[in-house]
Amino acid sequence: MSNKIPIKNLTQDSNGEYDLYVSSEKIHIRRIKGLFRNLRFFGGIFLFAVFFGFVWLNYNGAQAIVWDIPKREFSIFWITFGPKDLIYLASALIISAFGLFFITAVAGRVWCGYTCPQSVFTWVFMYIEEKCEGKRNARIKLDNEDHSYNRFIRRTLKHILWLVVGFITALTFVGYFSPIRELFLSLLDGSAHYWEYFWVGFFTLATYGNAGWLREQVCIYMCPYSRFQAVMFDENTLVIAYDEKRGENRGSRKKGADYKKEGLGDCIDCDLCVHVCPTGIDIRDGLQIECIGCAACVDACDSVMDQMGYDRGLVKYTSENAEKGKKFTLIRPRVVFYAAVLIFMTTAMVWSISNRSNVDIEVTRDRGDLYNVEDDKIINSYRFKLTNTTQETQKYTIKVVGNPNVSLDVKTNWELNALTNIKIDVFVSMPLDKVDAFNYELQLEVLQDGKVIESEKTTFITNWNP
Repeated sequence: MSNKIPIKNLTQDSNGEYDLYVSSEKIHIRRIKGLFRNLRFFGGIFLFAVFFGFVWLNYNGAQAIVWDIPKREFSIFWITFGPKDLIYLASALIISAFGLFFITAVAGRVWCGYTCPQSVFTWVFMYIEEKCEGKRNARIKLDNEDHSYNRFIRRTLKHILWLVVGFITALTFVGYFSPIRELFLSLLDGSAHYWEYFWVGFFTLATYGNAGWLREQVCIYMCPYSRFQAVMFDENTLVIAYDEKRGENRGSRKKGADYKKEGLGDCIDCDLCVHVCPTGIDIRDGLQIECIGCAACVDACDSVMDQMGYDRGLVKYTSENAEKGKKFTLIRPRVVFYAAVLIFMTTAMVWSISNRSNVDIEVTRDRGDLYNVEDDKIINSYRFKLTNTTQETQKYTIKVVGNPNVSLDVKTNWELNALTNIKIDVFVSMPLDKVDAFNYELQLEVLQDGKVIESEKTTFITNWNP
């Protein structure tokens, strides 16, 4: 596998030195059909269906997935998470990271080429550009034209459609934080909060700028993934590579010609692999950090090989070991490690959520008197906060355990509506003639259908004087 670093688009001065500060050139990609293009297309359809569709789903009369920041609640269908559940967010991020590590160790940058939002939206914007301005050669010709009515109309239409897609994307994203039905209507009648206008506008311009203008610049210069991916690569990681031994020497020829007598390889030097690359690289120059693993060059080269009657695979997914004629090994230490952590973390998180209590309690002592004495009883007072974390009305019973001589001097049965809480002043008492210690360890428990579902430890303080 070649690791040459090409010097391209650089100018050389009289001293033979290169100026490394060069402006980027606009990339005009050519759309190509093929297996990997179909995978990207149907994968993108699935991702768009999830992103744009789930925000409109309802559950129990409310939006099914919403992150309500003012209320500090994240609801996903029948589960609602609160501030105390941030451990699940941290776990989800760790799982996502190890999932990315695992995929990268096995198959390189397939995440970038097939599922990264930047790549997916860039493909959509490029499709709109092609429909408005024509195919690759037509777009290049349009760029070289002087200002004309035709150019103005085509580009105006393109930018309008880009902004429409950006607005729909922004509306959907903000709709996961502010219920989308109310958000959409309030934006139309002018009653939306100014922050909602700001974020919809911000993400509209961000989508328009990133996918329409910056494109490959985000992947090459802004995304850190291409910089640290090498630490997850090894000799068996799948990457896209050009078979230099088979392809060189390059050269054009007629179909059916005995090109090997002329000292040529299978590469006909058509540059189609360059024309279809969204980052504008030449895969024949070796593995480069700009390569996002989308395999557009594989589809392009395979189509040329089919036309010429040659075997496919001049450009293909392969590994360094495979290039050297060694055996490709899928099961290896780093892959096993990433997979083990991923399985363990996912299993633990699913188990934890499935066994999660449907109530949250907080117990704090009265900050005034440590205790009070009334009617031959010693009394400790607590503030008991009971929160129903489910999306349905629940009935709870509270009790105190830890000493048979203590009792609750408060209502014990409570009914809470969905996602509501109640603060209760709880009084725990003990007869004075039963006191025989400075304090007692107690537990305030919450029961549902006779089963303890949550408990909190506390201390009962007395006036015992031996």
